[in-house]
Amino acid sequence: MWKHNKHLALFPLLCLLSTLSGCDLPYYWQAAHGQWDLIQRKQPIDQLLSSTHTPDATKEQLQYLLQARQFALQQLALEHNDSYLEYVDLQREYVSWNVFATPELSMQNHTWCYPIAGCVSYRGYFDEQDAQRYAEKMEQQGFDTYIGGVGAYSTLGWFDDPVLSTFLQRGKLALAALLFHELAHQVLYVQDDTVFNESFATSVETILLSQWIKQQGLQAAWPAYEQAHQRHQAFTHLILQHKARRDALYQSEISDQQKRIEKQKLIEAMRQDYTAFKQEWNDFKGYDDWFSAGLNNAQLSTVATYHQLTPGFLALYGESDQNIATFIAESRALAERSKQQRHDRLNHLASANIVYTDN
Repeated sequence: MWKHNKHLALFPLLCLLSTLSGCDLPYYWQAAHGQWDLIQRKQPIDQLLSSTHTPDATKEQLQYLLQARQFALQQLALEHNDSYLEYVDLQREYVSWNVFATPELSMQNHTWCYPIAGCVSYRGYFDEQDAQRYAEKMEQQGFDTYIGGVGAYSTLGWFDDPVLSTFLQRGKLALAALLFHELAHQVLYVQDDTVFNESFATSVETILLSQWIKQQGLQAAWPAYEQAHQRHQAFTHLILQHKARRDALYQSEISDQQKRIEKQKLIEAMRQDYTAFKQEWNDFKGYDDWFSAGLNNAQLSTVATYHQLTPGFLALYGESDQNIATFIAESRALAERSKQQRHDRLNHLASANIVYTDN
């Protein structure tokens, strides 16, 4: 199972706040129940910091997180914000599990639509078995499916999101990056455009992390983090290359039966490319579990969501004189355009050599 280090998981209990008309009641019930469980288990961080029962290591991480939070709120003009002031010990590896689905011979994500949140390319469950049952149901309808564990989520400010115990499994830079990413979703969210939303949040994460490192004097931690980041970029590039190859195959004029044969050939070629990737990165095994899965269309689609438009957003930041307020204003202006127009604009920026550099 792919471990999503950061992921927007908009739980559709928002539907319950507006209307139940047309809703899938069992699904919304599990979402509401899961969210309520988190609310019931929240503990104020300031109380944990003053408690003699809180381990010193946990106190240190929570104090650091509060500092990073305050920095991000100032940079993103989210001063009146109560998110991430409380803590939940999940006592499990993930907060939720997302189901992704694509047709067998297409890279077009299946989407699910909810009031307020709009249409998104995943369906979230608080219980892994519920996610597995739903994935099996989609498979019976002929879809490729994939389940990804979620370590963080955002309710876009509808609730005061808590710090989760899954956050604290990270190093300092990765913890700050996650927080910046999740808060970015409260700055800008566009209905029915998951790729835009995730790419924006990823770009904000990158921008703020660079500034945070300088402010906190964390340069010594940068080389290891940057190496991991570069390795993940190389992994992402590998996945996007193969996604493009599948797109070309599925759009070709050959028969569906031949497409199925060629799809299996591409999957085998992808495994061979991963072997070469590992050799380039000193036999790094961190993606072995991911590659041990079926490598179906849905699995590849999860990687593209976060990165497809990020280069364009970073170029937009460069075009905005690396001013975060200007960048956010320009991003919001893009959000007012049609989906095709904003994607075209960001892709043009990415290809026009307008490069973001950390000065």
